[in-house]
Order: sequence, then structure tokens, then C-alpha cells
Amino acid sequence: MDLFTAMRTFVEVAQAGSMNAAGLRLNVSGALVGQRIAGLEDYLQAKLLNRTTRQQKLTDFGASYLEQCRDILELVDFSEGKASDQQRQPQGRLRIAAPVSFGSAALMPALKGFTEIAPEVEIELTLSDNNEDLIAGGFDAAFRIGEMEDSALLQIQLAPYRMMICASGEYLAEHGEPQIPSDLNRFRAVLFSRTGRKPWRFKQGSEERSWTPQTRISVNSGQAVRVAAIAGMGVAMLPEILVRGDISAGKLVQLLPDWNLPEQPMALIYHRDRYRPQRLTKFIDFVKSVFRSQLV
Repeated sequence: MDLFTAMRTFVEVAQAGSMNAAGLRLNVSGALVGQRIAGLEDYLQAKLLNRTTRQQKLTDFGASYLEQCRDILELVDFSEGKASDQQRQPQGRLRIAAPVSFGSAALMPALKGFTEIAPEVEIELTLSDNNEDLIAGGFDAAFRIGEMEDSALLQIQLAPYRMMICASGEYLAEHGEPQIPSDLNRFRAVLFSRTGRKPWRFKQGSEERSWTPQTRISVNSGQAVRVAAIAGMGVAMLPEILVRGDISAGKLVQLLPDWNLPEQPMALIYHRDRYRPQRLTKFIDFVKSVFRSQLV
């Protein structure tokens, strides 16, 4: 058994989600992928994957071994390519995760700049409002909004994520426009279901107020909340990056502009690898230059 080939196959299976999908990426059959995984499990005398007819999941040992494989293979790749790194462009696949609103409104337009400075890098971007697990998902890096918990990962703090309250002109024509936060008591809200009915907090100078939204509808997509607000279904708290075009176009109206909403911290997180692929280093530098001071 070629141990390095088996390890690369295991990493690919973990990233792709199935043996057949990994086989397509590796240009081999799913059966051969299965043989390599079985051989690796025999070699290790440990189970790497729990398989059912519908899905497969990493075992606890498999998750730990996956991280070790990544480290070992990155060291091998680093050693093989060290002599020519200065003469060649970054290359290979870069797997990135990002929240849907930020990814679609800010990251996707910015990635054109990265493709110009790293044309040989293939970007695989996953947009999800769940905090994707870097190890289980096989991601090189991820953008996170909110407080960070995993200290095992490195973080680059980016510009805070700014929120605003808005509604359609049609909705305001029917219900009036609030002048102070307590005026929102006569409004219904469209909520992002992940945040639930947490109070909306406002600040003006030293004065602080809060309002617990009365829900008309909740949905697990920021884009869907935006569409509902434009359709006149209620007031919504949405990222500035997502709605400022709608406000300029007159589709939405910003409410209570003299009251500030809490900003949410945003960061790029990535593995604490000693031997970081050149493509990831290039991407980190790009993110610092584009997103550290402001959102594009």
C-alpha cells in the first residue's frame, strides 16, 4: 500500500463527502477509493469512517487523523515545492466557507481580484449561514461573523459587520415611520431564524434602548429576509452590505438612522499549520488588503 496515496485519498473522501465523489476528483473509481480507505483502516487498525447506505461520517479517530494527514501532506508538498516556490504561481484548490449574505454581496465580487493575482488557484466557495467546521468540512479557511470560540484556529480580525433596520416604502406608508425605538411596537418584524427573537439594541450617545421584535415570519436566509422586507412584509435587521444598494434604489428605507446598532465582529479563521500552502498565504494577504479596513 502506498501510504501517502491512501492518506491523500482519505483527505479527499472527507472533503468530497463520499467515495464516489472523491473518485471523480481523483479520476479513479469509487471502488478503488473504497479499497484504499479499507487498506488504510487495516494499516491503522482503526475505523476512520462510519458508513451507512445514505451517508458517511468521520469517527472521532478519523477526525483527528484527518488533521494529522493534512499536516503531513502539507509538509510533503512544502518540501517538494520549496525550491521552486519563488519562481511559480500559487496553484491547487482552495476551499473557503463564508456566510451567505457576506459571500454573495461582498466576497464574490472581490474574488475577481484574487483570480487575477493567483490565476492557477481553483477556488471552491461554500456559502452557508451555519458555522462550517473547518476540519470536518475540509476547508482551508472560513469567514465568521460573531464572537469566535475555537482558540485552536488562527484569526484575522476584519472590519466589523454593520447592521441596519429597514422596511419598504409601501410598508411605511401603511404603518408610519418610527422616530424612536419604542415606536417599533406597532410594527411586525421579519427575522433571521438563527438569531431568534433576541432584543434589538439601539444606542444614541449615552442613551441605550432595546426592542423585542414581534415576529411576522422568520426564515433561515438573510437574502430571504431582504426579499420579504422589500415585499412589505415587515421591518428587518439586515447587514448594510446586503441592503445599501436597495436603499439607494428606493426599494428599502433605513429606519432610525440616528440610532446605532451593535456591530458584529468578523474574522477570517484558518488552521494553525506550520507549513501553510502558498495559495492560502496568498489568499490571506488578499483578504487583509481588501476587507480589513472596510467591506467592499
